[in-house]
Amino acid sequence: MKPLLVLDVVGLTPGLLSHTPRLAALGRGGFTAALGTVLPAVTCPAQATLLTGRPPREHGIVANGWYWRDLAEVMFWKQSNRLVGCEEDKLWHAGRRRFGDAFTTAKMFWWFNMHAAVTPRPVYPADGRKLPSLYTQPAALKGELQGSLGKFPLFDFWGPRAGIRSSEWIAAATRRVMESRRPTVTLCYLPHLDYDLQRFGPDSPEAVRACGEIDRVAGELAEWAANTGHTVAVLSEYGITPVRDGVHLNRALRRAGLLAVQEVDLGWELLDAGESAAFAVADHQLAHVYVKDPGRIAETRAVLEATAGVAEVLDREAMADYGLDHPRSGDLVAVAAPDRWFTYYYWLDDGKMPDFARTVDIHRKPGYDPVELFLDPTIRLPALKIAWTLAKKKLGFRTLLDVIGTDASIVRGSHGRLPARPEDGPVFLCTDGREARDCLAMHEVRDVLLDLVAG
Repeated sequence: MKPLLVLDVVGLTPGLLSHTPRLAALGRGGFTAALGTVLPAVTCPAQATLLTGRPPREHGIVANGWYWRDLAEVMFWKQSNRLVGCEEDKLWHAGRRRFGDAFTTAKMFWWFNMHAAVTPRPVYPADGRKLPSLYTQPAALKGELQGSLGKFPLFDFWGPRAGIRSSEWIAAATRRVMESRRPTVTLCYLPHLDYDLQRFGPDSPEAVRACGEIDRVAGELAEWAANTGHTVAVLSEYGITPVRDGVHLNRALRRAGLLAVQEVDLGWELLDAGESAAFAVADHQLAHVYVKDPGRIAETRAVLEATAGVAEVLDREAMADYGLDHPRSGDLVAVAAPDRWFTYYYWLDDGKMPDFARTVDIHRKPGYDPVELFLDPTIRLPALKIAWTLAKKKLGFRTLLDVIGTDASIVRGSHGRLPARPEDGPVFLCTDGREARDCLAMHEVRDVLLDLVAG
């Protein structure tokens, strides 16, 4: 077996390779292929398809979050590997069947890592704080990594501070695991490009700078791995394209009398998913829309199609064409216009927005919120506000770090649609040219990786 390092450089596209010369050189020594993606082209469905070789209709990961019908709750970013179906098709099981028990896998910060490998896992004390931490298997690995590298920089992994530091930490941790454990396949997730490409758009000077930063981090790890006898593959999950504003699907459904809310005693409104006739779970440029009464699907569809910024509405039959017809999927799926993305916002009066709307809170919000990447530009002296809030938290006071705005037009890049051009989609590069091809489907990647191990 030939050891293999797989770098998931999120957001890398054929069109950006001119800004990542070290990564591009890996492909010139082997091959570079356009990589097809899945609908929705977002992290969790893409990663599940990469590692099982199956579409969302089979592995069940239809988005980064969905409506859990039995709980009547929307939940995003759950981490248990057991949520991913097709268990025996997963890379590590397929590898052991092919190569025997000597085949081992290190899964560094890919999603659905709990009960699989290493992932961020914050600790939430009862006083409302959020403390950076990890989940690792074996458990002792957490102490080894944080003892040598320091605490995982959680607040550089997502939020207004998100930047290269988190990818640097992950790359360093990956190298330490490769040196100490010598896995057959190492899967390393490097999220850096996700940040400034969404903040400023893929054509911005900030995006070019971010490409250079991840090229340094990923390039150093890839070159070290190649020099120590590893094959190196670099891939991505999606490309990010320019957008100009958000689309508020839930507000449209509410105005049509389909979405229900509950007003809590403090005066905010919470989405009442269980009582809503229809509501949308927004996830970048795609939204699963759940309709309680099948007799109201046509009515709901009409509201969605009349909403500016909606390009297409898929019913169950159309979902099947994309491999998205799974029980977790919505009764309808809305796809945004190329220059728009979907917000989760459901309140009509800003005076009744929930308290979590102005915070970084990826688990409480009933939809994805890229505005969390920005400090609210209307706040005067935001650094002073943050310092004062953190000081109160350290003293044990419950307080909100309410520094996130709700202006959807601030976001300049998004993803989720299928790419219109190969240069805007994901890419696959490899130092070994024996599997060379011009294009590769996402469901084919698992078997290509195993063939690379076979040498």
